[in-house]
Amino acid sequence: MSVPILKQGPFLIATIQAALSDAELQALQDELSERVGRHRTRGVVIDVGAMDVLDSFATRSLRVIADVLHLRGAKTVIVGVQPGVAFAMVRMGLNLQGLSTSLDLEGGLALLSNGHRSS
Repeated sequence: MSVPILKQGPFLIATIQAALSDAELQALQDELSERVGRHRTRGVVIDVGAMDVLDSFATRSLRVIADVLHLRGAKTVIVGVQPGVAFAMVRMGLNLQGLSTSLDLEGGLALLSNGHRSS
C-alpha cells in the first residue's frame, strides 16, 4: 500500500490510510525525505486519522521520519490521533513526545504556517 502525498503550498501532506509494514514505513520515509529536498518543503503533515492502532513500532517509525525530515529542514506535525488510539497509547506507555501534534489537518497546517512565518 502506498501512502498518498500531496503538496499544498510549502507543505506536504501524507495520509496514512491503514497499518503499514516495515517496508512501507521505510518507503514513506524515503519518499518524504526525497520530496522535502526536491520541493524545498518547510513542513510535513502526517495524518494518522484512519489508523485504529499506533503500536510501538509505528510510533518509533513516526519519530524516525520526523527526525529525518528535521535534518532535511522540514518540521513534522502528526495529526488525527483518534481518542481510542490515544488512550491505548497512554496505557501502553507510548507517546509522541517531542513531536508536534494536532487534532486535524487544519490545525496541523496552522501549526506549520505559524512556524513557517517566524523562521
